[in-house]
Amino acid sequence: MAVNYICRHCKTTIGSIENAHVSELQLGFHFLTPDERSDIIAYNPNGDVTVKVICDYCREALEANPELSLVANPLQ
Repeated sequence: MAVNYICRHCKTTIGSIENAHVSELQLGFHFLTPDERSDIIAYNPNGDVTVKVICDYCREALEANPELSLVANPLQ
């Protein structure tokens, strides 16, 4: 199982954990509400997990231009 982290805005790959023994508890997924889990985490048919986060570039752009958060895909 791989856990792949991608930016939710620009789709850049941020990192990956290639470890079959890592648990959701170790990753901190248990802190998320059910709505947050469905928004952030995707379980792929091959057993991999995709976690949508925000990269530093997009975070800085959104902090500098908060109005971008009103657009569906502001930084594609």
